[in-house]
Amino acid sequence: MFLQRALISFTLGPLALYLIYLGGLFYFIPLAIILLLATLEYTQMANKMGWAVPAFLLVPVVAIQWVLAQWPNQSLFAPLLLASLFVLAAYALWQYEKGSIQQVPANWFALMAGLMLFGWVCSHFFRLRAMPEMAWQWTMLAMLSTWISDSGAYVVGRFLAGKVVLGKHALTPRLSPNKTVEGFLGGVVLGTLFTVLIGSLLGIELLPALLLGLLVSTLGTVGDLSISLLKREAGVKDSGNLFPGHGGALDRIDSLMWTVAIAYYLAQLFL
Repeated sequence: MFLQRALISFTLGPLALYLIYLGGLFYFIPLAIILLLATLEYTQMANKMGWAVPAFLLVPVVAIQWVLAQWPNQSLFAPLLLASLFVLAAYALWQYEKGSIQQVPANWFALMAGLMLFGWVCSHFFRLRAMPEMAWQWTMLAMLSTWISDSGAYVVGRFLAGKVVLGKHALTPRLSPNKTVEGFLGGVVLGTLFTVLIGSLLGIELLPALLLGLLVSTLGTVGDLSISLLKREAGVKDSGNLFPGHGGALDRIDSLMWTVAIAYYLAQLFL
């Protein structure tokens, strides 16, 4: 499993970085496909939990957010997000009046959560790359910081923790029994260190790179575990099987969707 994970990482990782560098449609199209698959995986998990989350409704309203996020002028972004929320509310009211589906309020909130997660939060993948300055550098650093933090946590927690300290301590026994406190701390240290080093190579100053590394390695775990909560309740190990050894599309972006948003607002603060 480890070798399989490593092979996919070393194959797709450099390709992803190259597409980030190219930008434009080379970046938008493959990423939009990944996000589309992640959105569909979310609808499938929601349906397994007893929520009626129709893909035909959720996919268009989130895709609109991705398209608008590419434009430098963001004046239409918030109004259309609000309009999308109204569309989902109107659909919930129609469901209730029709009386054919139970738990309409839960369905409505699941739809709104999908819109906010895959529409608004994931729009930062494109908003970050569309910045007028240092766009590909910040996008690349956000991705690398997340990958290094995740890999550091995996290696330390899986292979090194038992040799360095006496035993291992579960971080979240109910949500993700394999995650350890030692792995989390290892991910924070390695993720922050390498984010600063890579940031210096990309021309990003020490303070923003340091903050990015710390925030990504700590808060990214929250994003990962939040999707683990959904998978646990849906009764599935992975959100899908798109990447052997890595799970589905949602498994690949569960941390990234939050870290690119963090990177975007840090970049706005320091640029």
